[in-house]
Amino acid sequence: MNAPRAAWLFLAPALLVLGIFFLLPVIGALGLSLTDYDLYALADIHNLRFVALHNYLALLQRPLFWSALGHTVYFVAVGVPLSMLTSLGAALLLNSPLARCKPFFRTALFAPVVTTVVAVAVIWRYLFNTKYGIANFVLGQLGIHPIDWLGDPHWAMPTIILFAVWKNFGYNMIIFLAGLQAIPPELYEAARIDGASAWRQLRHITVPMLGPTLLMVGILTVSGYFQLFAEPYVMTEGGPLQSTTSVLYLMYDEGFKWWNLGSASAVAFLLFLIMFAVTAVMLKLARCGEPREQEPA
Repeated sequence: MNAPRAAWLFLAPALLVLGIFFLLPVIGALGLSLTDYDLYALADIHNLRFVALHNYLALLQRPLFWSALGHTVYFVAVGVPLSMLTSLGAALLLNSPLARCKPFFRTALFAPVVTTVVAVAVIWRYLFNTKYGIANFVLGQLGIHPIDWLGDPHWAMPTIILFAVWKNFGYNMIIFLAGLQAIPPELYEAARIDGASAWRQLRHITVPMLGPTLLMVGILTVSGYFQLFAEPYVMTEGGPLQSTTSVLYLMYDEGFKWWNLGSASAVAFLLFLIMFAVTAVMLKLARCGEPREQEPA
């Protein structure tokens, strides 16, 4: 048996599983988005009609969809840079030669990642409760009036962003830490001999050497943050005044609250197209920022 045939033979079980549990559902959902599949069609399949792109056009004309998209973009635009900066800062501290008890702090900072989102979100609801939450208690000790963190449309999304950053930054921290440990220490030694400050070492050695890691973490974080659902579902239920309704939350409402499964599938594919476009732009910008190799004279 030749090598290519053996490789396909070993890959066949994984490809079969992916085809059954991923590819077929995706194709089915795409077909569903082109129909008016709703509660009536669920009761009797003969009520199902092919409507082509009607679901997509109807969504693009709904103010609620654009509002949910705006909330999601706001969450991504603020949460992703904040999460990456927090992750990189924690990784730099843990990678410092002066850091003590590194295994303990790595475990402690990574612990929120492996905790259940719903359970931790419930705890945060109590922490930011208007009457007896710790956050408002601290503000009261400083002479600041209590804030309705989850009941005020101006504060609800920032509170969810803060929760998401705390919950997820440990995952990126581990990736950054691995990237930092892969940088040759000789580069820093040469920089210190030349009199480079810590800031110049960070700017001219650490960040360029972490370029591929930064790109990968950025894409993973953007993709994850675009799929905002559990946090507003548990903490605010999309409120107040739909100020925390995300695209994925809108899909949930359409599909499992109003049983407009065709419309919900269309929401899912519109979100996929948006995520695909943002990822493509990030890759394009990363390639444009790469130094070009000079041709030999």
